[in-house]
Amino acid sequence: MSSWPVQDAKARFSELLETCLKEGPQIVTKRGAETAVLAPIGEWRRLQQAARPSLKELLLAPAPRGELLIPKRGARRRRSPVEID
Repeated sequence: MSSWPVQDAKARFSELLETCLKEGPQIVTKRGAETAVLAPIGEWRRLQQAARPSLKELLLAPAPRGELLIPKRGARRRRSPVEID
């Protein structure tokens, strides 16, 4: 992956885009720090699909993906019934 300062990326965007399509993702830096990545759309979609589990994978997973907090029974006070005249 090549690195492009933001000033160069803005000034030579067409070249940045062509390099991205030919060589793969390109990193854009701002003040020397990596800030963004320009990636081909096919690779972006592949990464999005890989990061999101399917419904089948969720149902067949050995462990739950989250905590289900169930309150203890009788832990809350009950309201007294309202008498109707």
